[in-house]
Amino acid sequence: MAGAAPPKRQDTRKFFENLSGEGKSIAVLTSGGDAQGMNAAVRAVVRMGIYVGAKVYFIHEGYQGMVDGGDNIKEATWESVSSMLQVGGTVIGSARCKEFRTHEGRLKAAHNLVQRGITNLCVIGGDGSLTGANLFREEWSGLLDELLQQGLINEEAVRSNSVLHIVGMVGSIDNDFCGTDMTIGTDSALHRIIEVVDAIMTTAQSHQRTFVLEVMGRHCGYLALVSALACGADWVFIPEMPPEDGWEDSMCQKLSE
Repeated sequence: MAGAAPPKRQDTRKFFENLSGEGKSIAVLTSGGDAQGMNAAVRAVVRMGIYVGAKVYFIHEGYQGMVDGGDNIKEATWESVSSMLQVGGTVIGSARCKEFRTHEGRLKAAHNLVQRGITNLCVIGGDGSLTGANLFREEWSGLLDELLQQGLINEEAVRSNSVLHIVGMVGSIDNDFCGTDMTIGTDSALHRIIEVVDAIMTTAQSHQRTFVLEVMGRHCGYLALVSALACGADWVFIPEMPPEDGWEDSMCQKLSE
């Protein structure tokens, strides 16, 4: 429209002016299977935490690092996450941890967090990782009481660390979590599948063969379905729609056509 004023550059400060992390400590960990995009998520947590004035910690090797404590829990700086945005996997490590599944293991983990004043935890992982985080949150008050009774912490530590805040970020290539459009790692996995299909397509055509490609996804058929659509597959199996009796004849007829 003639005479209309040009749009002004949006001032992002108003989004963050009410966010203050002063006096707070945040820890970030990656757990379970690694997924491309985890490093980008870790970087975002660290830099946003530092931006709002909080102290941010890495927990190396997932829940195992939280249980073991020591050098596995290190303070992160702005430079700590430089040059990791494009790197796949997770640079702070991931590990399965049987000990965290026990009450004694979670008690050790709670003690390690309280020693550093960490009451904000960002867990990047899949179903098992987030289920464990929720259980940890539910038990937190009881764990502090036990530590107090054992003389490992004092009453002031119980008061100042009374509530554990947890944010879960779904790091799973399967895209099997409700409430988010695409979980961390899904898009990268889909691109990788398409690359593989492109690579084997010429061999299939050269030998007039039909190839069967199995993709990951556990109980979720998202990767299989979307990669089948993207690559023009003739037949797809997904967990949500198990094949009916006689599927072999139907498939052979389809392929013949």
